[in-house]
Amino acid sequence: MDVLNTQIAGDDLLAGLQRFSFDYFIEQANPVNGLVRDRTRPGSPASIAAVGIALTAYAVGVARGYITRRQAADRTLVTLKFLWDAPQGPETDAAGYKGFYYHFLDMQTGRRVWKCELSTVDTAILMAGVLAAAAYFQEDVETEAEIRRLADALYRRVEWNWALNGGATVTHGWRPERGFLRYRWEGYDEALILYVLGLGSPTHALPPESYPAWLGNYRWKKLYGRELAYAGPLFIHQMSHIWLDLRGISDAFMREHDSDYFENSSKAAYIQRDYAIRNPRGFEGYGQNAWGLTASDGPGPAKRRIGGVDRRFYGYLARGAPFGPDDGTLSPWATAASLPFAPEIVLPALEHFRALGMGRDSPWGFAASYNRTFRDDSAPGFWTAPDRVGINEGPIGLMIENHRTELVWSLMRGNPYVVAGLRRAGFAGGWL
Repeated sequence: MDVLNTQIAGDDLLAGLQRFSFDYFIEQANPVNGLVRDRTRPGSPASIAAVGIALTAYAVGVARGYITRRQAADRTLVTLKFLWDAPQGPETDAAGYKGFYYHFLDMQTGRRVWKCELSTVDTAILMAGVLAAAAYFQEDVETEAEIRRLADALYRRVEWNWALNGGATVTHGWRPERGFLRYRWEGYDEALILYVLGLGSPTHALPPESYPAWLGNYRWKKLYGRELAYAGPLFIHQMSHIWLDLRGISDAFMREHDSDYFENSSKAAYIQRDYAIRNPRGFEGYGQNAWGLTASDGPGPAKRRIGGVDRRFYGYLARGAPFGPDDGTLSPWATAASLPFAPEIVLPALEHFRALGMGRDSPWGFAASYNRTFRDDSAPGFWTAPDRVGINEGPIGLMIENHRTELVWSLMRGNPYVVAGLRRAGFAGGWL
């Protein structure tokens, strides 16, 4: 049944999108080790962030009746056992080091591929899923007890403080060939979950001064009459919120501006819509219900002269509003993941994407991104992304669930490591 093209009402559309999101993590997972493909492209390796999202999605799948509790627990346990047993060390073909994991792993062996980096933020997303699984599987049975034991061991093994490399802020990662990467997590970005989990560690915690050092590089801007901590791509305003309930709690920076991160993300969604309505670069198909610039695939690299205007199109890029980069590529998944923050503008946009045919003939819901300015010979007549990507699919279903029942948020609010991390970061108020 093509849910996205036969059901009209908002609740039914959300139900269809959520189910398609969940199915990705069943169909693109290796049942032997629990690893999940980064994307649907043949030969794609596993993404450790996608594994973390999958571990969270299994709990949601039980709550929604997509999978039995036993099936979800078995999948989760297989994944955690593999992560625990996968080789950790300085060798170039290990799975990880110091408790961190390489960004991409071979789907079969679980070993590092592409000489990729030991990723601090992707490990944080993985650990968020590990802790969510432990919080969900609380029954007094052997399988669930083992899930809790392994989850705790995996989290405690991560040496967050090692990743400082002598500085105040966390590095992006490390490679065995060259050592630490030159870039650090500084300023408002997707690393909020990284700092919270790092500060909350009972074994290898980040020092208290790391969080103010991160805050020190924030940019507060006024855009279209709305003031916020600025980041252009939508995913930055969403990723940490999958696990962290940031409604009504504030750190020092947000208290200074009489705001919180949830309100900030709501403003970011509205700014994206405002930008699309203004459409200063004149791309086709932008408007009140067509917005969503984020990190995504695109139709490029290519240059075309269209309507007398020379256009440059990009491949994978972190697109953003209102300062760009922008080549006319919109990402329905990013709009959907803003649902908890601004349902009144997200739901009409999702209906627009459905009417546009973004879910037609697709086993995973909406196309990850599309570009109506870049015309081609496909059925819709414009470029649509051929791949689905795990870290794009996952936020759809998980944020729909937070909007509906707050399930993931409620699981993490009860986790002592998360609570400790938030408090050590200076968060106060609300449910804390």
